[in-house]
Amino acid sequence: MGLNPPLVGLTYDLRSDYLALGFAEETVAEFDEDVTIDALEAAIRAAGCRTQRIGNVRALAQRLVAGDRWDLVFNIAEGMGGRNRETQVPALLEAYGVPCALSDPLVCAVTLDKAIAKRLVHSYGLATPAFHVVREPADIARVALPYPLFAKPIAEGTGKGIDKNSRIENADQLRSVCLALLGAHNQPVLVEEFLPGREFTVAVLGTGQEARVLGTLEVEILPHAGTTIYSFEIKERCTEFCRYSRPARTPVIDAVEKLALESYRALEVRDLGRVDVRLDRDGRPAFIEVNPLPGLNPGHSDLPMIARQEGMTYETLIAAVLKSALSRVAAEKG
Repeated sequence: MGLNPPLVGLTYDLRSDYLALGFAEETVAEFDEDVTIDALEAAIRAAGCRTQRIGNVRALAQRLVAGDRWDLVFNIAEGMGGRNRETQVPALLEAYGVPCALSDPLVCAVTLDKAIAKRLVHSYGLATPAFHVVREPADIARVALPYPLFAKPIAEGTGKGIDKNSRIENADQLRSVCLALLGAHNQPVLVEEFLPGREFTVAVLGTGQEARVLGTLEVEILPHAGTTIYSFEIKERCTEFCRYSRPARTPVIDAVEKLALESYRALEVRDLGRVDVRLDRDGRPAFIEVNPLPGLNPGHSDLPMIARQEGMTYETLIAAVLKSALSRVAAEKG
């Protein structure tokens, strides 16, 4: 990248740091392992950039106040506490005028709140399951959707709060599950129509009209898992209980990828993201959620797996993300 290669800072939350402080495994499930940061830094250097590890939002704040700056910060920090936690790093960078790879604070906020993301996607005429938000116990009686339903915390990832009870068959179960989730996660509960069809996750690379589908994985839970719910436990033991495969090219997959790309663009996700899609009882795809800070573990995260199945190495994937971000930053500067 020339005689003066860009200096790229890395912001992230290390799972080991928080476990050492006494946090529970489920609380820090979205945070990264050391192997991910090592691989990410190596890939950024392989793309011709210099790197500096920054760490979490508190470390970033200290560095910014001390006067440190970077040409770009590659942010995968999930944050801790509240539905705006994923906005903490990009918002701080925005306040100091430091460019950020991946999505901006607004996108990180509206996509973490699953109900807001679904409302925005629906406003573009894109399919998503009908839903109701339970903010307090009195809201449970107002849920007027046909069973079966599915309930989960409104602003969590990695299957947090999802277990074998998440599929709901009747009003009594709805009440007990919602009360348990309200008590355990201190946030509203998203209750939506249960979709019984195949489940896919779609990788998208780029920004705006330059965005393109990289590829798709089908997620299948194996019979010996003892459940059909893609829960926190199943995700943590995915190598034992799940099969991930590249689906054959069919009109259904074309429709899945079209919906994913349109949802990604509607929500204005930048540089890289992963969109979850599920088929309804009639085999039609529906938007479930989007992750603008997808896992980047080179061995087992979905997005690098998709890149690998499409013939793209981890280094090539990260180089493509950097190219998208640096080109966008250059265009914004005019």
